[in-house]
Amino acid sequence: MKRIGLIGVGLMGHGIATNIVKHGYALTLLDHPGNQPLDALVAAGATSTPDPVVLAGSVDVLILCVTGSPQVEDVLYRSGVLAALKPGTVVIDCSTAIPSSTLKIAEAVGRAGGRFLDAPMTRTPKEAAQGRLNLIVGGDRALFDECRPLLASFAENIVFAGPASSGHRLKLLHNFVSLGFSAVLAEAAACANRAGVDPSVLVNVLASGGGEGVVLGRLRPFIESADSSGFRFSMSNALKDMTYYVAMTGEVGAANEAAKAVQQVYEHAVAEGGPQAPVPELIALLAGHAVQAN
Repeated sequence: MKRIGLIGVGLMGHGIATNIVKHGYALTLLDHPGNQPLDALVAAGATSTPDPVVLAGSVDVLILCVTGSPQVEDVLYRSGVLAALKPGTVVIDCSTAIPSSTLKIAEAVGRAGGRFLDAPMTRTPKEAAQGRLNLIVGGDRALFDECRPLLASFAENIVFAGPASSGHRLKLLHNFVSLGFSAVLAEAAACANRAGVDPSVLVNVLASGGGEGVVLGRLRPFIESADSSGFRFSMSNALKDMTYYVAMTGEVGAANEAAKAVQQVYEHAVAEGGPQAPVPELIALLAGHAVQAN
């Protein structure tokens, strides 16, 4: 069994770590103040170290599950991890990142003697804990095939997307659709609230028509009873992902007027509701304070 290292034991990373250990892999975690509690993971057999250089030099596969491109670049370039990689070490980046940065990172890992996959996730911390994430993987096909058993230990649906950065490109496309629909649905629900429309009738009409889908399922509890627990995705993460998507459209010369409008909605949401507010609370923000387009 390969020795696995994981940097980033947050809401998603904790679930990934839990399932890697459950499948019998030797797992070492980077001890960091931003982690979720490690007690259960250590009790299950994982070890930890506060030194990213020691971690990088002791594993066969290093998984990164951090916030975005700046954090990935910090880990690899500024903490000494890149220089500490052993020849042949596989770096798997499960973050959401800007594809142009991913390409540079893949090249840097290759120059350091390592191998690279970008494998961003979809779904929520609930599915992460269950080992049922979706992964969209970019990189060398043979390396993907080699790593698939490890990926399958924490993911249910695994798609090979193409060369390095393809995973991150598809993740941004996915999140634009998901977060765009969330913004549209939140605005509709806010309007319904102000217009006196029964929320249960609203969701039933949407569910039997053009509004049916995963996003409605996630926002429905908030629309009906102000319960945001089923969609634990922060406004700041939504804004980050939309900012990355708009950056990607600029790099490839794609249309982005709708994307810029959605980005602006989340900018106002972060300013008015706070960066850690969950996305469902966008409904309440829009019902109380109309977001004005510039």
